[in-house]
Amino acid sequence: MPDGSNADGQRILLHSCCAPCSAAIVECMLSNGMRPTVYFSNSNIYPRKEYEIRKNEIIRFLKEQGVPFVEDSYDHDEWLREVKGYEGEPERGQRCSLCFEFRLRKAADYASENGFKWLTTTLASSRWKNIQQINEAGIRATVHTQVLFWQQNWRKGGLQERRNELLRQNAFYNQQYCGCEYSATRLKDFL
Repeated sequence: MPDGSNADGQRILLHSCCAPCSAAIVECMLSNGMRPTVYFSNSNIYPRKEYEIRKNEIIRFLKEQGVPFVEDSYDHDEWLREVKGYEGEPERGQRCSLCFEFRLRKAADYASENGFKWLTTTLASSRWKNIQQINEAGIRATVHTQVLFWQQNWRKGGLQERRNELLRQNAFYNQQYCGCEYSATRLKDFL
């Protein structure tokens, strides 16, 4: 645990973006005595069909693991208002920072209202994302709560390799873009 406390029985809210990024982290938490609850707050994902595919994949995995799943409301219009003016930003730019903070703030509010001490995110498992940017967004998102943001590089300690194994073993849907329409611009035929 980040504060040096015993992991046994610790309840942790894990913000999840998708099954491929979540599976190895959930497995790691469970094997270390933690009790994750997965929180799916991803109003950035577009189109809605893509959102449903990703949500259903993580639910399928979590049922097998006996891990609780909580879904935030999907409101893509609210997300668009949050990133308005930053549509043209590159990946890892200011739009992404706003997106991360928006989603993690919703997770932090849920964690605070439901007695979780810790919040972390699977966003920090993607090699396409800037971990410092994610950590800064997580800290900003939790500042108004008593919840602590667990800054963790989920790519290390064999987790990236395990992620890839679980992806194959579970035949997870593996998306080709982060989620929003701006990150999918290179996939013109998709949208």
